[in-house]
Amino acid sequence: MVTNLEWDILQTVAYADIFDYPMTIAEIHRYLIGTTTSLEAVSNAIHTLIGTYLTDCEGYICLAGREATLQIRQRRAKIAARLWDYAERYGKLVGRLPFVRMVAITGSLAVDNTDKEGDIDLMIITAPGRLWLCRLLVIGMVKRGIKRDGITLCPNYFVTTNALNITDQNPFTAREWAQMVPLAGFEVYAHFRNLNAWSHEYFPNATTPPQRATITTNMPILKRISEAILKTPLGGWLEKWEMSRKIKKLSVNGLNSESQFTADMCKGHFDGHRARILSAYDQRLRVLQGQMAGD
Repeated sequence: MVTNLEWDILQTVAYADIFDYPMTIAEIHRYLIGTTTSLEAVSNAIHTLIGTYLTDCEGYICLAGREATLQIRQRRAKIAARLWDYAERYGKLVGRLPFVRMVAITGSLAVDNTDKEGDIDLMIITAPGRLWLCRLLVIGMVKRGIKRDGITLCPNYFVTTNALNITDQNPFTAREWAQMVPLAGFEVYAHFRNLNAWSHEYFPNATTPPQRATITTNMPILKRISEAILKTPLGGWLEKWEMSRKIKKLSVNGLNSESQFTADMCKGHFDGHRARILSAYDQRLRVLQGQMAGD
């Protein structure tokens, strides 16, 4: 029989295994599912599990039989290393655009596990009433990145400061918040994490930003001036026009429970990624439970 802590560790490693991502002991501690405990306790419990349910691959812990994922992680880490300079540069440039209140790196790059040579996923929090105009400006930055550096910025999640309480409460979403790397707008980032403290119940050791976070908080004078100009009735008309135009266009792709387009949110997740991950996670837990039942 495994202890409660050992089961929490197995759940944590199983979730990472979906992404072919063996973890260091420190990473397992940070993203330990459902339990607050010390790094030492996690390390001791991991060593108890090695040889049965887990394997130590050169300091990286994976499910037994999944040793080949170490090479995948190492290859993806090299890709991520080449992307981070671009990610930080463009993330901070986006942070200087009018009405942007926070910019964070999300998805696989946030944990150095990307296999896409040029894709950088962004979550952007905006001022209310100008989300769609802000998105239009960000898309201009996206095109610049493609043309200049061959980098594809993927700003697939916009939300205003009026809609920061996220009701989509599950391990996938909680992990996205725990691992995202804020680059601009620390106060808004901290406020967002506090409003969604339910995610701390999933990952109680990951309530602070990842160590890579380098956050700017100042608002350049040009940003203040452009916001003042775009807060006029003309800016309001442009916002409504762009929102109507883009929602109509985006809705052609078909809507699902993971996509949402309103005045306060543009969430362009069309491929059912969250549902697939949660299904794969449930399957891995069932396999582990079956192994434990047979021991």
